[in-house]
Amino acid sequence: LRYPRISDYTSWAQLRGESREFLSPWEPVWSEDELTRGAFRRRIKRYHKETRLDSAYVFFVFRASDDTLMGGCTLSNVRRDVTQCCALGYWIGARFARQGYMTAAVRAVIPFIFGTLGLHRIEAACLPENEASRGLLGRLGFHEEGLARRYLLINGEWRDHLLFALLE
Repeated sequence: LRYPRISDYTSWAQLRGESREFLSPWEPVWSEDELTRGAFRRRIKRYHKETRLDSAYVFFVFRASDDTLMGGCTLSNVRRDVTQCCALGYWIGARFARQGYMTAAVRAVIPFIFGTLGLHRIEAACLPENEASRGLLGRLGFHEEGLARRYLLINGEWRDHLLFALLE
């Protein structure tokens, strides 16, 4: 895991582009310029600002053996004071799916959340039919907490999500 860099643009755009059909059912609608260099630069700028504000942290996931970009993990909605939690989101390129890479990535980011950030709770949400994501969260000790109606705007439609949490 590491923070995204401008130099990651080419591998990121290639991976996202080739995985578009695979990712679309689980993500918000992509903008017309989603994969352009300018959009990526704006994305990186936003990531840096959110990290400075302690509101979100974004990591790209690379395969250790050859430094190939495989996906990403996002910690968003970081809340302090009495709540002490964040929301976890993740994506993986189609050619790397169901090989254990994202499980390893989320397992690696958990100590950062609890140790480095000092948070108490990690929240995650997934579509009820997303068996892969439900399995990943279950393997890592997340507990299902219930159904949130029309929780996130996915692929242009407000969709119900199962809510999960992991406590320190």
